Amino acid sequence: MAGIITESKPLSQSNGNNKSYLPELSVLTSLFFMWGFLTSLNDILIPHLKNVFSLNYFESMLVQFTFFLAYFLVSLPSGWIVEKVGYKKGIIIGLVTAGIGTLIFYPAAGMRSYPVFLAAFFILASGITLLQVAANPYVTILGKQETASSRLNLTQAFNSLGTTIAPYFGSLLILSTAVKTADEMGKMTPDQLEAYKIAEAVAVQYPYLGLAAVLLLIAAVFAFIKLPQIEAGSMDEGTSGQAAYDHKHDSAWKYRHLILGAVGIFVYVGAEVAIGSFLVNYFVFLDNTMTELDAGKMVSFYWGGAMVGRFIGSGVQRMIKPGTVLGFNAIAAAVLVVVSMFTDGQIAIWSMLLVGLFNSIMFPTIFSLAIHGLGKHTGQASGILCMAIVGGAIVPVLQGLIADSIGIHQAFILPVICYMFIVYYGFSGSNPSFVK
Repeated sequence: MAGIITESKPLSQSNGNNKSYLPELSVLTSLFFMWGFLTSLNDILIPHLKNVFSLNYFESMLVQFTFFLAYFLVSLPSGWIVEKVGYKKGIIIGLVTAGIGTLIFYPAAGMRSYPVFLAAFFILASGITLLQVAANPYVTILGKQETASSRLNLTQAFNSLGTTIAPYFGSLLILSTAVKTADEMGKMTPDQLEAYKIAEAVAVQYPYLGLAAVLLLIAAVFAFIKLPQIEAGSMDEGTSGQAAYDHKHDSAWKYRHLILGAVGIFVYVGAEVAIGSFLVNYFVFLDNTMTELDAGKMVSFYWGGAMVGRFIGSGVQRMIKPGTVLGFNAIAAAVLVVVSMFTDGQIAIWSMLLVGLFNSIMFPTIFSLAIHGLGKHTGQASGILCMAIVGGAIVPVLQGLIADSIGIHQAFILPVICYMFIVYYGFSGSNPSFVK
């Protein structure tokens, strides 16, 4: 994804420019917030759709399967689009595509059609994938290379802000409408049934109409602002100052620490999404006095922990090697999940919520360790890692199958296995010294 031509003055990291790009970064940060918001809102919509369509756990997890499958299928085409039209136009196309996806929620709710909902999720995620392909590398290049990691961590913190706010927002607007069972609906008069179906549809339609308006508004803003041009090779310079291994092989696929890092991204995203997707149903299972509305609000603590942890982790990693911090956090996350599996009530609830705190630094840390020293292969490596986000499609569905078979409480053994691989990667697999 190097060598991309955009619309305004060229920018090269090697020129030591000291210009402040605060206005551009501020607008870009809104993208990170929005796709975090939209992604974690799935955690609230899943239990709602599960009740509306009387789905089992496997069927309800098709939401995440469809959503994250887009990362696997659309990442490479997104890279091609960005190469052809530039980062700025790529961002605009991504925003419009995501806006179209959110608009489709309106007819999906009106028709009460689960397949149409899944189509809407796929289109929405396709737009978000294009945004990620364009925005992540763009943030790293807007300014000094030595502060690139800091800038990306900051924008990702705003991504976490979006994931924190969305569950609370979604709970109030979507889960506040109690879903009736088939027996309850059968006892309603025709007028009552029609009024109920309208209220149930509106609970989904209006929030997503509002989100569509916001996405299209941001697209309009990007259409009018000027962004610096990224010159050919500027992404290749992203590993300057590091020990370079890019001359060892002719393809990023041949670097073991990258491939293991892709597996790490796969299992991390899978574990994080699987846990988040099950929280509402899990909390109601643990505490039968808790409503779905209250459980949905508590999901904010899970994602809020990730936001707090990113700020803490950014400082800790200045003193302790990133691989060590990654391994420690993965051990802590695994232990907390196991504690939740073997307890009940508030201990089980809060130990699972605390997992979010230790999830916080995993994605950026695995990503940075995986591309370490890859120089001219960094663009290809970034595409491989982005495709690995498909773990968010596979792991939740597998956990749904396990939950249907042995129960939701025991199904969390799957994220534990995922975290154990991350422990290995942090302490050993991320070491690029074996490159030959």
